Amino acid sequence: MNPPPATELTARLILELHSFRRLCEEALALATQEGRILAGTDDYLPGEFNQWRKRLLPQLDSALIQFRTLRQGRRQTVYPEEINSLFQNIQSLLMKVLLRDRENQQALLRRGLVPPLHLPPAGAQQPHFVSTLYQRHARDRGAAPG
Repeated sequence: MNPPPATELTARLILELHSFRRLCEEALALATQEGRILAGTDDYLPGEFNQWRKRLLPQLDSALIQFRTLRQGRRQTVYPEEINSLFQNIQSLLMKVLLRDRENQQALLRRGLVPPLHLPPAGAQQPHFVSTLYQRHARDRGAAPG
């Protein structure tokens, strides 16, 4: 069995990247809409976003795995500019989704809508916790008998 010609592979790759870009755009639309509601004074109803999220996340997860594989192949292959542009566009969209999601999480925290189990431990909320811990450890080691 002969491998498909390069142009057919390129066309298939472009279709897959466009499909993944649409998923990223949908995820960004979800995060943006959720952010608008969280920023406003309206009541936030997480149920309306949870259903959308439950449907979208498995698709996005499998597409992301495929995208990683394609991106690794990108390092070994010279692609046309259209494909390189799609890779850049998708990476930019993913970063925007992550940023919006982080902003939404902070807004949920401000509204008190995050269950206590999902909050970081008290030590992690102290800005100099790690450096103080290192200093204490260094001091204790220095005082230990040698």
